[in-house]
Parts: sequence; structure tokens; C-alpha cells
Amino acid sequence: MARKRKRRIKFKYPNILISGLVLLIVLTAGIYLGAALFSAGGSEEPVLSEQLDGRGIKLYYYNRLKDKDKTFSDRYVLPITRKVLATKTPVQDAIGLLLKGELTWQERSAGFETEFPNPDFKLKSAKLKNGVLTLEFPEVPGFTSGGSARIGLIMTSIIKTAKQFPEVREVKFEPEYLFQP
Repeated sequence: MARKRKRRIKFKYPNILISGLVLLIVLTAGIYLGAALFSAGGSEEPVLSEQLDGRGIKLYYYNRLKDKDKTFSDRYVLPITRKVLATKTPVQDAIGLLLKGELTWQERSAGFETEFPNPDFKLKSAKLKNGVLTLEFPEVPGFTSGGSARIGLIMTSIIKTAKQFPEVREVKFEPEYLFQP
């Protein structure tokens, strides 16, 4: 009777396999420790310092973790801070950055969410006159609709981001019907 031989699996490159596993473990540990350090900070406003000379601006996004009752109230549209280059158009720059919707994984894990970005939804113009900032956006089918809660959060994000600048007392949108639920 012929004996069955056990086959051993041979890896052509065992060092690569071991290196890959070690790398995976190190990356996992790094993510875990980074999240632990971030949450231990206790800051209400996560800060991302991009090593740029300039000033800090606030971008306002909805925070689902703070809104425990799922009210979608504008009081849960909270700031995150970005350090940006100082320019002659800080309001437009802040709105443009808000619309990019670039949240870090730390900010997302802290509960921040965004309805942005939509590559077709961009700031066309911004006019400030007597404290009234008029922001013009393109009509993007389906983007500025979808229920009063969603539209309210989008509008509040834009308004709060704009009103951080002392020269802005009121914000209007063009076209006026743009943010209709």
C-alpha cells in the first residue's frame, strides 16, 4: 500500500511574507495609538496644523456624535480648525475649503461629517456690501435638495463658516431658491 505523503507548502519568499506581516502590525498599532492620543486630547475642536504660515480659520461641519438624539440641529454644526495662508480673500478661501469637505480620519472618528464635496458645487462669486455677504453657487441637480434637515445642515455649515469673519453680519445665497428642501 502506498503511503500518503503530507505536502508542505513552501513559500518562495518567506522574508517578504514576514516583512509584510510586521508592517501590517506596525501600521495597525500606529492607527490605534494615534486614535487613542487624539481622543485623549479632550479638545472640542480638532485641529489640523498643515505647517503653513498664516492664520487659523474655522470650518463648520455637522458632528453626529454630539447629536445623540439625532435632531440634526444647527447647534451640532461645530468648528474644526485649519491653518491657511493669509490672502486678500479669506472668506472665499474659507468657503472654498469647506466645500472641499476634506476631513481627516481623526475628525471623522470624532464624529464630524460632511455633505461636501461635490465637484460641480463650487463658489461662483462672493460679494460683501454693508455687512451682507452674498454667495453665488451653481445649480447642481439633486445636490441642494433632499430634505429640510440635510439642507439646513449644508446652509448652516456655510453660514457659520462665513460669519466667523467680523465684517460678515448676514449671509444670502444666489439663486435665492437654491437651498429648498
